[in-house]
This record gives sequence, structure tokens and C-alpha cells, in this order.
Amino acid sequence: MKQEIRFLSEFSRRDFLRGSLLTAGALALGGCATPKMPKPRVRLPGDKLNLAGIGCGGKGASDIKEMMDAGMRVVALCDVDEGTLLKKAAEVRASNNPNVRLYRDFRVMLECEKDIDAVTVSTPDHMHAPAASLAMRLGKHVYCQKPLTHTIWEARRLRELARQTGVVTQMGNQGSATNELRRGVEVLQAGVIGPIREVHVWTNRPIWPQGIKRPQQVDIVPDTLDWNLWLGVAPERPYVKKIYEPFVWRGWYDFGTGALGDMACHTCNLAFRSLNLGYATEVEAQTEGTQPETYPVHGKVRFQFPARPNPVKPGERLPPVKFMWYEGGWKPDLELIKDVTALRGETPNAGCYFVGDKGRFFSAGDSGDGNTLRLNDEEKLRSVTKHEACKGIPETLPRVNNHYKEWVNACVANKPNDPYSRFEIAAYLTEIILVGCFALRMPGKKILWDGPKMRSPNTPEVAPLVRGAYRPGWTV
Repeated sequence: MKQEIRFLSEFSRRDFLRGSLLTAGALALGGCATPKMPKPRVRLPGDKLNLAGIGCGGKGASDIKEMMDAGMRVVALCDVDEGTLLKKAAEVRASNNPNVRLYRDFRVMLECEKDIDAVTVSTPDHMHAPAASLAMRLGKHVYCQKPLTHTIWEARRLRELARQTGVVTQMGNQGSATNELRRGVEVLQAGVIGPIREVHVWTNRPIWPQGIKRPQQVDIVPDTLDWNLWLGVAPERPYVKKIYEPFVWRGWYDFGTGALGDMACHTCNLAFRSLNLGYATEVEAQTEGTQPETYPVHGKVRFQFPARPNPVKPGERLPPVKFMWYEGGWKPDLELIKDVTALRGETPNAGCYFVGDKGRFFSAGDSGDGNTLRLNDEEKLRSVTKHEACKGIPETLPRVNNHYKEWVNACVANKPNDPYSRFEIAAYLTEIILVGCFALRMPGKKILWDGPKMRSPNTPEVAPLVRGAYRPGWTV
């Protein structure tokens, strides 16, 4: 181990790696003792919050940088890959904190670093819940990347923990903070295009391999990578170079949630927010290019949502909604969205399209890159900022325009209800998405779904997927 990395003490690489495998048992026996469910620390005015980053590559690197830009002090970093850890540590030491401490195992870091106020969790999907739940139980505020969790039970558990602990939470769907999304919610809830009965959402994902078989070869694990910790809660499997990490894990059932899990927290967010969708009651998928362990090459999913209360007009009910998701290059019928193609000059790679009784509404891109609408007697979509039907609609949602600062400010003020994508909300969105993942794994089957009870009355093979299985030594 390079001298500059001192995980807990002057351990050698061999000593540390051996110790990391014993960590869970040691902590259970009282190592680095911490009281159960402590409250978040109260900071004095002007104090900086102390941040720990779990996952330092890819999105983790940018998440940590955003938190530094928002005024946080990074006191600890954790990553299972030494190269990724050292790269981020160099940046933090140069610009934020020369004394940042480094770890491989987040359990060690969270149990033994008493000055951490908040954490970012930017790992593969399957490790979101274990890291976030431990941080919450130790009284740390949590910013966790999307999708919030790998399983429905985990999402429900994190929502419960957020209530119990009172920590400030936020899921990493950054579009939630944009003026574009919040204005879209206000316009749609005002009923400009009337009751909405269909929503169509499409994405250019996956941009990683899917519909592939597990390789037969076994490669040597790089010296810089702790493969056992990378696997975490997932079943053991041999390491194969460039098949599972760093980015290509998304398509594998054991580690990711496919294109739907990756992007729906962005592209479906406006519909989820504005239509008070709640739980789907039935879900089914069509796919092409399927394999036993990975999500398909192409797919579309139909979610059926029942009639439900209008969130802004007490006593009124919204009609049932057919919600369609398309991935792997599949898109809605081009005749349906011809107004979008006319507006853009081509059919965009991603978008969210609403069909209302009085008109149509289109939100471009993955996280909202321009909201447009037209009424039924109009041919062309126009910006909601210029359409006369939208001018009298008041602003009812706060404008923050920075997802990270919204969370940081809430952490400083200790106001758990301030973040727009707090776990209380994000968990519902994640649960909806994960039922769609079930359908992609069982194409052609209509899954009836009881959301509150997390069960399917007609598809028993769904039951093991609701909670998943953890390897010994891991928990939520």
C-alpha cells in the first residue's frame, strides 16, 4: 500500500484487506461503538458540514465535487478501487482538505469516523441501500444516487429509516431542482391540457452491454481492486475484466437495474410528480434480446395506474393512466408524436409526452430540456413560457435550481422536508420503476401489483425479487 494511504492505521495491504473481511463481525461485537439511532449533529452558524464520499469514480466523483462547491468539507473518502480512491483524494487534498482520510470499506469508515455529518452514496445500485441505511442509523444525512435502491423492500426500508432518524435525504435525480421541471408540474396540475390519460417516455439507454451471457473465463483481479467488497451483498462470481465494472454493471440483474433503473428517475419524474401516480396496479413488458442474467437489448413496459385523488383539487379524482416506457431504441408510434418531430426536426432520443383530453405536453431530453404544449385546435407545440394558456398559472413550488445546494442547505438547517427528492418521495418513484424491472425480466406476463403490500397476487415468481438476497455479513 502506498504510504499516503492510511486506512485506519499503518496497516499493510495484506493486513488491511484481511481486516476488511472481518469488519462486519468486529463491529457487531462493539468495535468503534456508536449509540443506536443518534440524531444528526447540530452545527453552529458558519460551521462547514463534514462530508464523506462513498464511491469516488464516475458519478461519485462529480457528486463529491458538487458538495465541495456547495461549501462542504470532505473529511473521508471510500472506494473499493485504490486507483479511483487516490485520484479523488488528490483533488480533495489540493482544493478542500489536505487531511482527508481514505477507506476501502464504508462500514469501517462510518463506524469509526465520528466527525462525519453527511455522506454521498454513489456506488453501483446493489450497494445503495446497505451504505445509505448504515449512515442513516448513525445519524448522518444522506445523498444517494438514483435509483434509490436495488430492490423494492430496500426502498421501503430507507423511507422508514428517514422517518425514524430525522436525517436530511436526497436522491440524485438532479432535474428535480430545475425551474423547468417545477414549472412543468405547475402547468400540468393546473389542467391546461385537461385530464391526462396516457404518458409515453423513451430513452436512448442502454449505452452499455445488455442481452449478454455470463462469460466463462476468469481473470486475475487487479491489485488495486477489492473484488469481494465490490460484490458486497451480491452472490459471489469470478472477476472478468471489463464485464462488470466500472460502468458496465448496470445491465446485470445482480448489480444494476438496467435502462429503466438508470434513467426513469429522470425522464419519468415529471409525470410522477404532476399526476400523483402512486402505485401501478398492473405491469407488462415486451422485449427483444433477452438472456438469463441481464436486461434485454430492446424493451417497452406498460404500467397501468388507477384513478386517484387530485393533489391540488381536494375532492376531485384523476382518471386512470396508461404509462408507456420505451428503451433500447424503441419509441412511441411516430404518428402519435409527430408534433414532437415537427418541432425538433427529428425524433429526439429521449422525452416525456403527455396525452390529455384538451391537448398535448412534451418535455424534452432526460431531465427536461424545454417544456412545450399545444391545445387540440393547435398544430404546433409551443414553449410553456410563451403559451397564453400558461401565463396566469401561479408559481407554487420553490425555485432552487441546484439539487446539491438544496440538500446541503437543508442539512445545515436540519430540515428533512426541504429537499424535493427526499427519500419519502424518491422511494415511491423507485418502487414504481422496480416493478417495471420485474416485467422486463418476465416479458409477456401481466403482473398484477399490490403496491402497499409489495406483492403480486398472480405472479408468485416476483416474490423473491421484492427483497432480494444478501450474502452473510451484510444488512440494511
